[in-house]
Order: sequence, then structure tokens, then C-alpha cells
Amino acid sequence: MKILAKETAIYGLSSIIGKFLNWLLVPLYTYVLAQQADYGIVTNLYAWTALLLVILTYGMETGFFRFANKEGEDAATVYTTAMTCLFVTSFIFGLVCCVFAAPIARALGYPDHREFISLLGVTVAIDAFACIPFAYLRYQRRPLLFAALKLLFVFLNIGFNIFFLILCPLWQQSPIISSWYDPGYGVGYVFVANILATGIQTLCLLPTVVAERYHFSWQVLKQMLRYSLPLLVLGVCGIMNQTLDRILFPFFYSGEDAQTQLGIYGACFKVAMVMMMFTQAFRYAYEPFVFAKHKDRKSVEAYADAMKYYILFSYLILLGMVVYLDLLKFIIAPGYWEGLIIVPIVLWTYIFQGIYFNLSFWYKLTDRTQWGAWFSLLGVVITFVLQALFVPKIGYIASAASSTVCYFIIMTLSYVIGKHYLAIPYDMRRIGLYTLLIIALLTVYYLVPYLLPMSDWTKMAFGTILLFVYCVIFIKFDFNVFRYRRNNG
Repeated sequence: MKILAKETAIYGLSSIIGKFLNWLLVPLYTYVLAQQADYGIVTNLYAWTALLLVILTYGMETGFFRFANKEGEDAATVYTTAMTCLFVTSFIFGLVCCVFAAPIARALGYPDHREFISLLGVTVAIDAFACIPFAYLRYQRRPLLFAALKLLFVFLNIGFNIFFLILCPLWQQSPIISSWYDPGYGVGYVFVANILATGIQTLCLLPTVVAERYHFSWQVLKQMLRYSLPLLVLGVCGIMNQTLDRILFPFFYSGEDAQTQLGIYGACFKVAMVMMMFTQAFRYAYEPFVFAKHKDRKSVEAYADAMKYYILFSYLILLGMVVYLDLLKFIIAPGYWEGLIIVPIVLWTYIFQGIYFNLSFWYKLTDRTQWGAWFSLLGVVITFVLQALFVPKIGYIASAASSTVCYFIIMTLSYVIGKHYLAIPYDMRRIGLYTLLIIALLTVYYLVPYLLPMSDWTKMAFGTILLFVYCVIFIKFDFNVFRYRRNNG
């Protein structure tokens, strides 16, 4: 648990810093882009790229961890085999996107911007290939290098965005800038900045790419694909559960301002990113920890402890985000504030998503990955049906709520079924008590200001008291700080 905490801190710090810095792009986009519909384009296309990235990695990242830690397998052979396979498929995908950019752009509703497809296609192809070298860094327990390269991309991406969206318009009278800069291209420079940052990051990753002597094994590849391909279905369905709302919204929303509404939804969705930062940081450290720890007979107790503390900390973040939402809203332009109602809904989605990720190891460790595929397929069906039924009527609120319902259902099913295959002694009593506590505190936070109207500052002060109550209970009963002080005078 100490090793897990240390690596979570490193991954978490880099992830939080990186996501926070990327967070700064949200106000940049919402304040600088000409209209809300422009941010709707960014939201829609990046949702597509997230889906494509999962398809192009087809579960090989998890497959790499499984076989690199498996007795009798050579980790270097597993690494170079997986990397070769991803290189071939990524290269083909990038080539297809460049050759067929025009028809793809028309199908997505951007007939005048075929170059968006080429730029994002090549970017996704590079990212897909790079996932195995990054996984290798995690396997080697080199979180500092991993974090440095991830942060490099963030700084480059922010720098290029500032250059194209702020500095170039100021310097466009300069002969050097005016010779190539197009002030009307606007949102297109977001994608140009992305591919430039991705390319430089990948060049810096080359020493890791060639770190092991090359050895390709068809036998290893067949075993990895047999293990990983069910995870492809799981991964595709999982990412669809996360991004389907932004992909399908323009098709389901009946109003003429679909891109504008999607821009508002996408910007407010970003406000809830703190919870996603925490979940992602935990995942980076937890996945290699689980596969390595699985050899220990006492591993199930460690899994149970990790789940409990993940939930308890996520509730703390949830309450803090809700209490200080009136401050956090300033990261986006006022024209987007009408969508802030979705933030608490999205926070619950991230919590359920994180719990489901913790639960998913019962079928990964027992090689029953087909269960993950079934859960994820069910999630896609639930998300699709709920959005098809309710998005035309209530807009993006239905998009947010459909994801929450989806993850709650598959999380519950995974827990119930998983008990029969891998018995993990989760502290359900303590988790249940904290769940009731957080629901009670949130109810009080919303109900009291409704009955006794308060200013925003007074409401935040009241919420801070509730947050303090949660922290005191958390520390007293699960960190034993007060008890330790009493016992030691």
C-alpha cells in the first residue's frame, strides 16, 4: 500500500498538474473562440478521437501488463511484439484518414474542413502507437519519466494554443506571421497545436521505444490478442459510455443550435474534471500494482483497502466541487454558465466509473474478460436508449444523466457477479455509511439555502462547514489520527 500510495502521488501530481494546465485551455477556448458552436466542434471531434484511440490500442496495454508479469514469458519480447503490432495498425489508420479525409468529413458534418480529419487521424495514430512505450515505463516503475513526458505534451499543447489563438492575432501584421497565418481559420489551430505537441512528445519517447532488443513472436502475439480482443469490445463500449453523449448529441438534438448546445455541455463537463484527474491518477498506479500483487496470497485485502479509500476520497472531492462551484464556474465564459446544472451529475458519473474500474479486476485476473465486454455492451445500450429517448426533450441534461445511470447499473452488476469468481472482502458497511453521509450532507447543502435564501458567499461558507464535518469524520474513523494522539499522550 505504501508503494501504491507513492506511485499514485507521482502519477497523481503529474496528472493533476497536467489536467489543471489543460483546464486552462477551457477558458482560453470559451473566451477566445468566436462562438459557442466552435467549442462544440472541439467537443465533438475530440469525443471521436477518444473512441478511435481505444479501437486502435485494442486492449494491448492491459495485455502487455498481463503477459509481461506472467511466469515463463519474456517481458522484452512481449514489449517489442506489442509495439510492432500497434505500429502497423496505427500507420494504416493514419494513411486511411489522410486518403479518405473528404468523405469522412462530409459524414461527420464538416465538409469544408477535411483537414481536421487528416490532422486528428495522424494524431490519434501516433498516440495509439505511443501507448505501449508509456505502458513499458509504468511496468519498469519509472513514474518520474512517465510524468515528465506527459507534462511535456501538456506544456507544448498549451504553448502552441496560446501562440496560434492569442499571439498570432496580435502579431498578424508582422510579415513573418501574415505570410502563413489565416485569422479566419480559428478552431482549426486547436488541432494544429495538438499534432505538433504529440509529434514532439513522441520523438522524446524514442529512447524507450528502442530500449529493448527487438524480438517479434507470433506465438506471444496470438496469446496477447486472444486475451486483449475481448478487452477491445470492453474498451470500445467503455469509451462509448463516456463519449457517446458528445458523439450522438448533434444527431439526437432537435434544435437548430445543436453545436452551440454541445459547446455549452462540453465546457461545463470540463468543470467536473477534478474527479476525472483523481480517477485517472489512481488507475495509472493501480493497474500494474494489481497484476504484480496478484502473486501475493493477501492481495485481496489490499484490493479491498484500495477500493474503500478510493471511494472515501472521491466523496471528499465531490462535496468540495459542489460547495465551491460558484468559484469554479469562472474557468468558463459566462455564456456557458447555463449548463452548470450538469456538474454534480457528471461527478457522480466519474465516481461510479472509478468504482467499476476497481471492480473490473475480478474478470481481468481470472481471465474472464468476456464479462467486461458484456457489461460494457449493456452500458452502450442503456446510454444509447436513454439519449435517444430524452435528449430531444431535455437536451444535454439527458446526456449527462444517461452516463450516470449506465455506470451505476454496470457497477452494481459487476459487484454482484464478481463475488462468485473472486472473493474480495470489501468493507461494504463502512462504504455504505459514508455513502449515506455524503447524500445527507449534499441534501442539507441544497435544502437549507432553498429554505433560507443565501448569497453565494454565505452558501459557500455554509458548505465549508459541511465539508469540515466530513473531513473530521473521515480522519477520526479511517485515519485514526485522534485515537493515535490519545494513545500516545
